[in-house]
Amino acid sequence: MKIGAPKEIYEGENRVAMTPDSALQLQKLGYECFIETGAGQKAGFSDAAYEAAGVKVVKTAAALFKDADIVAKVRPPVDAEIKRLSKGQTLISFFYPGQSKELLEKANATGATVIAMDMVPRISRAQKMDALSSMANIAGYRAVIEAGNNFGRFFTGQVTAAGKVPPAKVLIIGAGVAGLAAIGTSTSLGAITYAFDVRPEVAEQIESMGAEFVYLDFSESQTDGAATGGYAAPSSPEFREAQLKKFRELAPEIDIVIATALIPGRDAPVLWTKDMVEAMKPGSVIVDLAAERGGNCELTVKDEKIVTPNGVTIVGYTDFPSRMAAQASTLYSTNIRHMMADLTPAKDGVVNQNMEDDVIRGATVTHDGAITFPPPPPKVAAIAVQKPKEKPKELTVEEKRAQEVAAFKAQTRNQFTLLAVGGGLILLVGLYAPASFMQHFIVFVLSVFVGFQVIWNVSHSLHTPLMAVTNAISSIIILGALMQIGSGSFLVILLAALSVFMAGINIFGGFMVTRRMLAMFQKS
Repeated sequence: MKIGAPKEIYEGENRVAMTPDSALQLQKLGYECFIETGAGQKAGFSDAAYEAAGVKVVKTAAALFKDADIVAKVRPPVDAEIKRLSKGQTLISFFYPGQSKELLEKANATGATVIAMDMVPRISRAQKMDALSSMANIAGYRAVIEAGNNFGRFFTGQVTAAGKVPPAKVLIIGAGVAGLAAIGTSTSLGAITYAFDVRPEVAEQIESMGAEFVYLDFSESQTDGAATGGYAAPSSPEFREAQLKKFRELAPEIDIVIATALIPGRDAPVLWTKDMVEAMKPGSVIVDLAAERGGNCELTVKDEKIVTPNGVTIVGYTDFPSRMAAQASTLYSTNIRHMMADLTPAKDGVVNQNMEDDVIRGATVTHDGAITFPPPPPKVAAIAVQKPKEKPKELTVEEKRAQEVAAFKAQTRNQFTLLAVGGGLILLVGLYAPASFMQHFIVFVLSVFVGFQVIWNVSHSLHTPLMAVTNAISSIIILGALMQIGSGSFLVILLAALSVFMAGINIFGGFMVTRRMLAMFQKS
């Protein structure tokens, strides 16, 4: 079968659904690849590069739609492209069926099968096809870069001879894929980063990336992300009021706001209101990644950058992935290639539309003249339901003191018990063993006790280097073994030789491990 990628006709769209590298992989699946002339030009892929990869370059989109069995696109098709579809063809693209019912009906009327890349279910097996996450990752990264381009200071703080520069304070609203990408970029640039999300289970992810999670003084439990396929759910009016109150407190301090909050199938919630913008310092920047759905900021203008009367720049661009066309095309074409791998299990170049497969069924919105949207829920949950975590109770000074005293008493009891049991055993042995043996045995027992107490109180992370050096030093016993090798008894000589061998392993092994661990901290 033939798979082709036409040139995107949406104004300002620079991405392409097939790259030379992805075409090579598709050919291994048994497909013949086509590309429209100039389709990859804006993403940095020339027609010559496609031809070198074995892709046939066709002159027009009409010719490509006529020849191809499978058409791969980035943007949802327009009416002119829908009319070119025919029965038996397969279209793979972003489609947004929940917001494009009329377009869905038109596509279904052609008899073509439509696979929406934005409908890939969020389950572990489908991560390699999750085009929404791929594009959101790029958008989050680019949003921080765009904010830096419009911000008049460094992200990181500096102390120079010319003066002191305070670090920028960045607030990320929404910790989905785009939000986490923005957090990673912001913290790596040295900014003080705060992040907020309505899903309580993402707090640990945010803090692990070096940002500070913004907590609300609100007792009502929020919907777990597992119940909504990993997405945020609508909040109660009370929660929203608490949220807006917190943002109003933060607004005067924050230099950069990056808003990424979206709820599937709904307009973007307004989270940064006009009065918050007015409270921000002149020169502050707001980047609204939700601009295509109305925006999280009340003053956002879609596809435009505006400056408010108090000097705050609001960026409402909707084409962040397209602004990094080469990277976005590479990731998106890889998502499509993985989808085609699932559609072609036999690698024979023939599509097997297995509607029993969770991923294929979830992404398919029209098939065999029927609208198959919305799909049934996947058999496998997106993520495991999180158990609510209780916040640790802060102890008073008296309670902390009581805990310390109790711990000291328990430790003292354990030590006295060990000494009592050990002393009893030594007395028991002393009843039957000769005096010469007891002298050495008591020294041995005391050394074991002291060694146990020392090692027990060492942090686990230091056990390996400590034991490595201890092994080497404790091998001083090799001297005793060497003195016994000259003995007249064959058994003593044999045991002494064995002792020398084992002590030698301790010496060389201990220092070797120590040297290797020290080498881990060297630059070269």
